[in-house]
Amino acid sequence: MPDFMATTSTSSLALHCKSLNRTDLNFAFLSSSRRPTSRKSFNSARYNQIVVDEEVDRIKRLQNGSDVRGVAMEGEKGRRVDLTPPAVEAISESFGEWVIDGLSKEGAGRGRVAEEEDVRVSLGRDPRISGAPLSVAVFSGLSRAGCLAFDMGLATTPACFMSTLLPPFTYHASIMMTASHLPYTRNGLKFFTRKGGLKSTEVEKICDRAAFKYANRLAKVSTTLNALAPARVNFMSTYAEYLREIIRKEVNHPLHYETPLQGFQIIVNAGNGSGGFFTWDVLDKLGADTFGSINLKPDGMFPSHIPNPEDKTAMALTRAAVLENSADLGIVFDTDVDRSGVVDSAGRAINRDRLIALMAAIVLREHPGTAIVTDARTSMALTRFITGRGGKHCMYRTGYRNVIDKGIQLNRDGVDTHLMIETSGHGAFKENHFLDDGAYMVLKIIIEMVRMKLSGSGESIDHLIKELEDPAETIELRMNILSEPRFAKDKAAEAIETFRKYIEEGRINGWELDSCGDCWVSEGCLVDSNDEPTSVDAHMYRVKVSDQEHGLHGWVQLRQSIHNPNIAVTMQSIVPGGCLSITRALHDQFLLVSGMDIILDISQIEKFIKNGHLG
Repeated sequence: MPDFMATTSTSSLALHCKSLNRTDLNFAFLSSSRRPTSRKSFNSARYNQIVVDEEVDRIKRLQNGSDVRGVAMEGEKGRRVDLTPPAVEAISESFGEWVIDGLSKEGAGRGRVAEEEDVRVSLGRDPRISGAPLSVAVFSGLSRAGCLAFDMGLATTPACFMSTLLPPFTYHASIMMTASHLPYTRNGLKFFTRKGGLKSTEVEKICDRAAFKYANRLAKVSTTLNALAPARVNFMSTYAEYLREIIRKEVNHPLHYETPLQGFQIIVNAGNGSGGFFTWDVLDKLGADTFGSINLKPDGMFPSHIPNPEDKTAMALTRAAVLENSADLGIVFDTDVDRSGVVDSAGRAINRDRLIALMAAIVLREHPGTAIVTDARTSMALTRFITGRGGKHCMYRTGYRNVIDKGIQLNRDGVDTHLMIETSGHGAFKENHFLDDGAYMVLKIIIEMVRMKLSGSGESIDHLIKELEDPAETIELRMNILSEPRFAKDKAAEAIETFRKYIEEGRINGWELDSCGDCWVSEGCLVDSNDEPTSVDAHMYRVKVSDQEHGLHGWVQLRQSIHNPNIAVTMQSIVPGGCLSITRALHDQFLLVSGMDIILDISQIEKFIKNGHLG
């Protein structure tokens, strides 16, 4: 096992800690009555309390909603490495303990589950170059917790969850190591049990527990742990067969059941992430022609483009490959394949609102009248599209976990809800364990495409959304928080709450909070007014924008980023120039008047106003 001590320094403070006496550092967790009261001792104790507080806070800041994310290697200007092997070990150990505690509570009366059966946890990862050393830290942490670890190697996020359900694996829990579409310098952890992905509040508890472990260990990783090496398992072949069988059964091809994709050419752009398996283990084996697919080889440096279905380069390259090969469909995956987008046979990109509309059209055919949950960045035209087909549109807080949890809640409350999908491409289905699986979403599109051809239709899959109106403009700007990182979250919340008060007081003419007591209304929807953001949710508000000339023509949303210390300003308008007028009103009637320009960097706002475009 490699020695991480040369590479895991997270601060000059950590180096100083090596010279401190362990008993002194642990003072922060002891009663002050157990220490001498001399001035020298008091000052030492106070310093050590600061040491512990800083280390604890550093681990807590790694929480990213329902995930853990951080900088795993040098290469980002102004960002220090904080997702170190010691941090990952402490978090993984805390997750393992959390899993064991949960299983013990479920089996109350039988004693601790760990005493009756080994608690088994799998680990998968995307191809990031920091994955190998951080994986060792995960296995070390799981062993410390008393879990048996299983190494899935290169995998996808949805596959990690499915490894808890599909026999003969059925692990008690799973971890996926990925940072999705973020740069190669980042990495992170996503957590699953057989119940699904963890909630933000659960990850918060795990990080709280990990923070004190980390601080107490003086930033050292256990490299002498007498634990068995993790067992290597090939789960991805089982997962691929699971996907293939769904396509076979749902298409039920009358001539070639085993190869229902014969006669279809499908291009895959895996973005050098984990999605290449879908080409050779799913599509090829079902008879599809995948010639012309690009970026299939895993490469943790992501040399071609950001693996992201929202990325313009990713979509442009896929479009070019589809047109060059006269393919029937193009697929774009993100790094860990929990998101996807597609390109139709004419080279039209289907992502964001267009992807939501396509999935809504498919789901509403299967489940008439169902509710569909999206984040609050979708267009007014999308709401009309969904309701025009008999569906109900529930808009909710931005963040894929928020959207999925809302769908789960609605089903529990008796509201039939089969699709939960965010504009970023995270799409989850009730029929698929409420799991956001980019491969499963593409699978639904492929099945529909084959069915259309079998029915005699000569139309492209894009035909299903021909009635969707595109907004004239959609713009997203960012305002960085002018604060130390540890204060950024509070400053962002302060700015957004001030914005809410301005709108409620009517200080910007024609602007009105887009909220009401119900989950949906006929003309569009809302963030539930009764659902207050929790301590780990980003603050956000969406506002309807009207003016005398155009009436209700758009909306603007201010949202606190959970990835970076900034506020996203997202705008949409059905009239050309509408986003520019929205930005001017935001700048002149809120940012300058409220004094928020002191704590927010509004240079991007002012540049857009000056130039009239983002360039």
